[in-house]
Amino acid sequence: MGEATEVGSAVTEMINSAVTLVRDGGIGWVVLNRPGQINAINDDIRSGVPMALATLDADPLIRVIVLRGEGSRGFCAGADIKESRGPESSIEVRRRMERARWIEALDRTEKPVIAALHGYCMGGGMELALACDIRFASPQAIFALPETGLGLIPGGGGTQRLARVIGPGRAMDALLTGERYTAEQAQSIGLVTRIAISDETLLEEVAEFAKRIAVKPPLATLYAKRAARAALELELKKGLDLELDLFAMLAPTSDVKEAAQAFREKREPRFSGH
Repeated sequence: MGEATEVGSAVTEMINSAVTLVRDGGIGWVVLNRPGQINAINDDIRSGVPMALATLDADPLIRVIVLRGEGSRGFCAGADIKESRGPESSIEVRRRMERARWIEALDRTEKPVIAALHGYCMGGGMELALACDIRFASPQAIFALPETGLGLIPGGGGTQRLARVIGPGRAMDALLTGERYTAEQAQSIGLVTRIAISDETLLEEVAEFAKRIAVKPPLATLYAKRAARAALELELKKGLDLELDLFAMLAPTSDVKEAAQAFREKREPRFSGH
C-alpha cells in the first residue's frame, strides 16, 4: 500500500492505482479510482477492493464502510473490455474466475458496508453493489445486468444475489431482458433502499446516514448484520437459535448498561464497543 496523506480529519491511503482508502472519523471509504474509464473493473480493482475492505474491517476505529466510485460518470460501468486476454478454453476461464472471486470479500466483511451509487452501475459494478449491505443511489443512477445480450451471464454473483435482494421473479426479468432501471425503479423493487435529494448531495447524505449507524453500539451493529445475513442461508429454527445466542452475548455488555444509564440521565450515550 502507498503512503497515507491527511486532509483535515480525513486520512487518505493509496491501495494501488485504482483503489483509494479514506478514513474519516468512524467512516471508512473505499474509492474506485478509474474515473476516465467509469471505474471499469481491472485487476487492480479486483485486488485492491478486498485489500481495502480487510484493512478497514480490522481497524477498531472504523464503524461503517462506504464503497463509492470516483468521477461524475458513474459508480462502475462493469468489466474493462479493453483488458487484453488471449483465447481461453472454458476450463481456463473457469480457473481464472475462480482465482478472482474478489467480490466475495464483501461476504467476509463483518462491518456494515454501504454502496454510494451514481451514474452508471452496470454489470460487474451492479454485482459489486449487490454484495453490499445497503445501496444508496443518486437520482440519476442507472442499473443493469446486460450480460445475456453479450452471450454471457453475470459471473460475479449477479444470478445469485439479485434474487436474494429483489426476489426471484423480478430477478429473472432483469437477468433475461438486461433492461436498465432508473433509481426510482430500482427503489420500487428494493434494489436500492434510499435515493439522495440530488446527484450533488449523494456523498454528503451517505456520510450523514453512515454516521447514524456509526454512533450505535458497534457490537450490536455487527451482530445484527451477522444475524440478518444468516437469515438468507439458514432454515428458520437455526436462524432463531443464532439470534438468541447473539442477543444473550450482547445482554451483559457495557454498552447495554451505558445505553440504559444514558437514557435515565437524559444524555447522549458514550459507547465503548464492549
